[in-house]
Amino acid sequence: MTDKNIIESEASQPSPLGQTSFQDLAYRFKERFSWKNTFAALKYPNYKLWFMGQIISLFGTWMQTTAEGFLIFELTHSPVYLGYVGFATGIPAWLFMFYGGVVADRLPRRSVIIATQSTMMLLALTLAVLTFTHTVQAWHIIALAFGLGIANAFDAPARQSFLLELVDKDDLVNAIALNSTMFNSARAIGPAVAGVVYALFGPAWCFTLNGLSFIGVISALTKMKFKSTISLEKTKSVFADVKEGLNYALTQPMIRTLIGLVAVINLFGISFVTLIPAWAVTVLHGDATTNGIMQSARGIGALATALFIATIGSSKYTYRLLSIGIFSFPLVLLFFASVKWLPASLLALVGTGSAIILIFNLSNAIIQSLVNDTLRGRVMSVYTFTSFGFMPIGALIIGVLANNLGEPLAVTICTIITLIFSVLAWLYINKIEKTSVVRNITD
Repeated sequence: MTDKNIIESEASQPSPLGQTSFQDLAYRFKERFSWKNTFAALKYPNYKLWFMGQIISLFGTWMQTTAEGFLIFELTHSPVYLGYVGFATGIPAWLFMFYGGVVADRLPRRSVIIATQSTMMLLALTLAVLTFTHTVQAWHIIALAFGLGIANAFDAPARQSFLLELVDKDDLVNAIALNSTMFNSARAIGPAVAGVVYALFGPAWCFTLNGLSFIGVISALTKMKFKSTISLEKTKSVFADVKEGLNYALTQPMIRTLIGLVAVINLFGISFVTLIPAWAVTVLHGDATTNGIMQSARGIGALATALFIATIGSSKYTYRLLSIGIFSFPLVLLFFASVKWLPASLLALVGTGSAIILIFNLSNAIIQSLVNDTLRGRVMSVYTFTSFGFMPIGALIIGVLANNLGEPLAVTICTIITLIFSVLAWLYINKIEKTSVVRNITD
């Protein structure tokens, strides 16, 4: 979909970005609410295979992530090693993510994903063998986490840009929302299952089950059938391709603004999640159970909103729903920072989880609808980099602030920064939309 096509669909609406008719949205949701609409992307055989394979793999991933943290803490009795694992997983994004975008544009994306998923499977099974044989050490876990980070740097751009090979553009928003549904369902259930398996059978079985879970997605990928494959030009150097992708992403006003918005939210907004365990104890005077309830509340909000977007999502409402997310996230987060009552905190966490999905899912859909397929992998590598590259830095920033100023003030400072940038981004997006509508009418 070109810029002009999107503007035409938006121009037919009586109000620009931000002037949202909530009654209209409510009527639209009531009109379209059915399981058929919610799971529209599943009508595509290839996406159905992808959905089934991915949901199995994501459960395994969350099992390993949970068990890995427990294991390294048991080995070292030092919380700093949890930071080392996170850093080892995240730092490859700075080294390889943009090159991963080039690979996603040069090679068949299905082949890239099969290779990266197979690598992740081998890493998980290696950790399982080390744990079964009681030879596992902390440095093994960190090294394997670094290897997983490298695989992710090539896997994420390919996966993000692969969706439009599985569904038509009209169902892209629905497909992205269903992907979030998969992720948040696994995030809600996977860690709980990991806790039970870890307690009954040991961490090695968590890693084994994760390794085996990759068989599902790899098998699904091999079964997919495509009418034709796109032949991509390879006349430029890898560096030139990286430069071309970065230049495109940073010179297109709408794409640049959305990527900047997502980057700031990953750096200053979503970083509050790092403090939830400490928040449960020091602010709410709770325990590990409180921490688990808080994590689940955020996941419930995200899952519910992902299903909502899947049901009502269309180009007609994309920008309007995005504007709701842009404003509601920092405002709800400020409310969270100011309350010390568990029910109110849980309500705020449901709201933050919901708003984040609105921002991330719809920004993803808009960017993918604007970018040309020959640049899709590279542009999505820039988008994905804002998560893999900025979230670890954001966690470090808010951790230092919390250590010196306390958790509530640390969250408040980061949220105010997020709010200021969100308002500026919304104003700029609105300006782009109005300018584009006027230009389209005069043309």
